[in-house]
Amino acid sequence: MSLARTFVDVRPLRSSPVFRRLLIGRTASILGSFMTMVTVMFQVWDRTHSAVWSGAVGLAQAVPLVVVGLFAGSWVDRGDRRRIYLVATVGQAVCSLLLAVQGFTGNLPVPGILVLVAAGASFAAAGGPAAGVFVPRLLPKEQVAAGLALNQVTAQAMMLLGPALGGLFLGWFGIGVCYLIDALSFGLAFYGAFGLPALPPEGEPARAGLHGVLDGLRFLGGHRVVRGALITDLAATVLSMPVSLFPLVNEERFGGSPRTLGLFLSAVAVGGVTATALSGRLTRLARPGAVMLCGAAVWGAALALFGLTTSAWTGLGLLVVAGAADSVSVLSRTTIVQTRTPDALLGRVTAAELIVGQAGPHLGNLRGGAVAGWTSGATALVTGGVLCVLAVAYVATSTPELRGGTHKPR
Repeated sequence: MSLARTFVDVRPLRSSPVFRRLLIGRTASILGSFMTMVTVMFQVWDRTHSAVWSGAVGLAQAVPLVVVGLFAGSWVDRGDRRRIYLVATVGQAVCSLLLAVQGFTGNLPVPGILVLVAAGASFAAAGGPAAGVFVPRLLPKEQVAAGLALNQVTAQAMMLLGPALGGLFLGWFGIGVCYLIDALSFGLAFYGAFGLPALPPEGEPARAGLHGVLDGLRFLGGHRVVRGALITDLAATVLSMPVSLFPLVNEERFGGSPRTLGLFLSAVAVGGVTATALSGRLTRLARPGAVMLCGAAVWGAALALFGLTTSAWTGLGLLVVAGAADSVSVLSRTTIVQTRTPDALLGRVTAAELIVGQAGPHLGNLRGGAVAGWTSGATALVTGGVLCVLAVAYVATSTPELRGGTHKPR
């Protein structure tokens, strides 16, 4: 097997001009969104100097995701996904433009800023499930995993680049310009999706309102493979999310240097970007379930070992491994959801996946902080990692379908 097949599979870029335009637009909007995230945090802190108000920014983003997400998934499974995504993109652009106006004028109080953040998050909660159906509808089945890998590696790259650019642009041009760049980035996202064909659901449309939501939840409860994939992600995030523990462990084990703390945060991201960039062979395999389980188990084991080490360099190496394992696990989980969910249900299941992917880390950080408060940061890391490995082993044992090859949706 050639070395080229080791790197991320770029066949979707060559075979589908529509996917290529969509990826470019999506990448630009993610970059702008991360710049806005930094800008909002800076502006709220600069106005209030309150950790409570800074924490409220995360709440303004998370609550709409949960409240709007599942109902938006039902809506997405009843209409043209392309049109819903375009409307959501315009809504996000308008919210960013209003943030830019208040950034230039400085007249909006902090609660008003949070309302605009929440409104943008609500549109994002609708656009996310709509975008979740694009890849399996645009690409042949054997290229779906490669398309998802390209989505993931560009998103991770923007996750690294966006906050840094946001900080630089804040210093050079000020708050209003950063928000304006985000608004303009949604224009590229709109252009990328505008050329898509109409994408109504295949099969029977979802029932309206709560009935449609319950139908999606019943599918999740009854489909062992998709359910097992989401449970695996919850095991990895809720039981062993390490980010809230980094400052305490850095103080306990490594002298509390801010430079060391920054390297901890970067090491996980570096591992994730590297693993996705080298995901070509993995995305060509027909066993995403087995890859996901192995990745989640390695994530937990690496974090448990990180909790035991007293060497900063060894710790950084373990965090790189953890980030790489998590990236592989997330990519495989998304592949399972995208390929094994019937199209008529894909909006609702994607919404549930997004909620799990966003809410799980928040709960995991809360769990880690609580356990560390009773014991220590190292103990919280070790116990969380071990529990993650045990939970993944249970999922693997109780869901043998995940250990096998690909299966058709049912």
